Amino acid sequence: MKESLTARPSSLDLPRTLLTGAQMLFVAFGALVLVPLLTGLDPSVALFTAGVGTLVFHAVTRATVPVFLASSFAFIAPIQGSVANFGIPATLGGLLVAGLVYVAISQAVRLKGTAWLHRLLPAVVVGPVIMVIGLALAPVAVSMASGETSEQIGYGQAITLSMISLLVTLVLAVFGRGLLRLIPIMGGIVSGYLLGLAMGVIDFTPVREAAWVALPAFTLPSFHWAAILFMIPVAIAPAVEHIGDMVAIGSVTRHNYLEKPGLHRTLLGDGLATSTAALFGGPPNTTYSEVTGAVTLTRAFDPSIMMVAAGVAIVLAFVAKLGALLQTIPAPVMGGIMTLLFGSIAVVGMNTLVRAGHSLTAPRNLVVISLILVFGIGGMQLGGGQFTLQGVSLAALVGIVLNWVLPPANEEA
Repeated sequence: MKESLTARPSSLDLPRTLLTGAQMLFVAFGALVLVPLLTGLDPSVALFTAGVGTLVFHAVTRATVPVFLASSFAFIAPIQGSVANFGIPATLGGLLVAGLVYVAISQAVRLKGTAWLHRLLPAVVVGPVIMVIGLALAPVAVSMASGETSEQIGYGQAITLSMISLLVTLVLAVFGRGLLRLIPIMGGIVSGYLLGLAMGVIDFTPVREAAWVALPAFTLPSFHWAAILFMIPVAIAPAVEHIGDMVAIGSVTRHNYLEKPGLHRTLLGDGLATSTAALFGGPPNTTYSEVTGAVTLTRAFDPSIMMVAAGVAIVLAFVAKLGALLQTIPAPVMGGIMTLLFGSIAVVGMNTLVRAGHSLTAPRNLVVISLILVFGIGGMQLGGGQFTLQGVSLAALVGIVLNWVLPPANEEA
């Protein structure tokens, strides 16, 4: 007990707790606002729902895990596709149901443990599904980076903006030290924004017209079967990755969070936070690897620090000029960062396959992986109307069914 008390900063040290909490939000800020800006959702709402979602998570887990919840990168491509096909309210309805899938998985884990989850979703399914999430909308990143989506920015300016933003992001990610290594996305956005200012391609009219304080533009979800079927399977990859996140933060703090508060509680917290976010019009919430890195660096093991970060995020959500300023970021800046981001998600999927150690050329594994990739990236579509399956949802379903019906791979062969 004594060791536990000395390992965590005292929550009574109010100034230090407030300062460290604000720092945690700064670390998460760039990636936090990136998801809504890329998907057409409101960044002020995303700040609000990240704060509320974090508080919901800590209420469920009894304030035992030092994490801040924010937008999941795994949902970027599916949200973009869903918004284009079904609109924002229907997409939010799909995300709300996806959060309930987390809740269902958490209760299954509570009753049956995690063995069934690994049997249903082995690496040979999860790996290529994550790759599909990263690569399915790679052309969108390229079109934004090259200026095709910007009416007032020419090709030459767009390429300059996107490549400089990308260069700064990757330099910070690879060569950065200390806090700088934790904010590569923030660094890329700031550098691209400053370059955009120098080029004169940023219009501050929305910032001048916005009030200082205003209610975020909350959006209510609506429910359509096609959007729900499109979004539900996307919850699979983040749910599986959540286990790795809990192990990672536990290795830093030297606590086994899979036992206390329990994986079922942390999954339940993620699911309820995601559904709550969708109720207000925000992107899904999940545990945040950037914050795990910040915890490692600062040794800030007190969950109350994360709740302070959540409170600061909620307050900033009502600063309307901040939301307007975020929306003036040039699209090519976002496109440059997306090229790295989508590729890195695909690499995570590839790494999942490699670490599992299975023979990828064994006929069974070859069939499962190949069909997931081609169906997911190639645009295969089954059904029609409200019951259309396509993209990640179809790829995940195909992978699960094939893994279930095909005999086990003969690794020696």
